[in-house]
Amino acid sequence: MSDEEIAVYDEVEIEDMTYDEDRQIYHYPCPCGDRFEIALLDLQDDSNDIAVCPSCSLMIRVIYDQDNLPKPDPEPPAEAAAEPVPAAA
Repeated sequence: MSDEEIAVYDEVEIEDMTYDEDRQIYHYPCPCGDRFEIALLDLQDDSNDIAVCPSCSLMIRVIYDQDNLPKPDPEPPAEAAAEPVPAAA
């Protein structure tokens, strides 16, 4: 099913959503009492703009500008993780 064929409950501006920085997920209240969720990674990859409610079948389309999304946390350099830890004598 293509994006155009998905029946969405509403279209919501990302500014109206709540961002959970720890989980890197956007939330928006759903009429069922739960909340719609969409991961920042999905929005950054431009792979998905549909937020889904985990409790019911409703979906919303998130309206956003790719340039205004939070930047991903930088990963530590690979060589830092590969350094051996000295053993106590």
